[in-house]
Amino acid sequence: MLDQLEDYAEGFIRLLPNLGLAIVVLLLTWLAATIVNRVISGMLKTARVRRALVDLLTTLTGIGVWALGILIAATVIFPSIDPASILAALGVGGIAIGFAFKDIFENFMAGAMIMMRKPMRIGDFIECESVEGKVEEITIRDTYIRRTDGQLVMMPNSMLFKNPVYVRTDQDLRRFEIIAGVGYGEDIDECREIIHDAVMAVSYVERDKPVDVFAREFNSSSVDFTVRWWTKSEPRNMHESRDQVIAAIKRALDEKGVEIPFPNRTLTFSEPLSISEKGG
Repeated sequence: MLDQLEDYAEGFIRLLPNLGLAIVVLLLTWLAATIVNRVISGMLKTARVRRALVDLLTTLTGIGVWALGILIAATVIFPSIDPASILAALGVGGIAIGFAFKDIFENFMAGAMIMMRKPMRIGDFIECESVEGKVEEITIRDTYIRRTDGQLVMMPNSMLFKNPVYVRTDQDLRRFEIIAGVGYGEDIDECREIIHDAVMAVSYVERDKPVDVFAREFNSSSVDFTVRWWTKSEPRNMHESRDQVIAAIKRALDEKGVEIPFPNRTLTFSEPLSISEKGG
């Protein structure tokens, strides 16, 4: 037993120079990781790259530097270890970890792709998979979306990456439309002009964009028009402009005596109906 302990002690003493050198390697690794991270962070911030993407790249760079430093330190302490065998073991372990944390890595890669492609900006209003709201923050794993009713939705980045995303405020202006109906006895051309002039007079409607009024279809009780106009692209602008447009069309049609019909139905019978009066 004592001989075995003496062998351990002698082996540890022989290993001390290698341990000291390995500690020096780790200290140099720490210094290199710190310098590299600061340089990359400064360069990316100068280029006005998103903060979350800066954090991602600096983290990945730091992991790479530390992995290399630890590998060198391990080969210094144990010279008999082949670096190729360590890399092979890490590869097998990486595959196992990848299968175990598939969803996390999927969201991680999706977040990186979203940050690099920049399909949307902080403050944009988006819609994806029935979730609609304002983008407040984009992290490595999730995107924080504030709905118009105030609720916060944390959406996994993989959903945004794999599904269609409607960026409502990608442009400053957006086109909206409603349907307006008039009676069958009205003059279609005159009604089109009345509706067009009424919409053009609304302050929320952009004057530099066209206002379109198209006859749409013969409905059950009316001839319908599709009315299109442009306004600011945020949701509140849409509601405000639609409110004003509908009110303006209603007032203009009322002033001109144009009928806005109620739903009605005509019944046709194959045989004459007899009508009889019952005495009180």
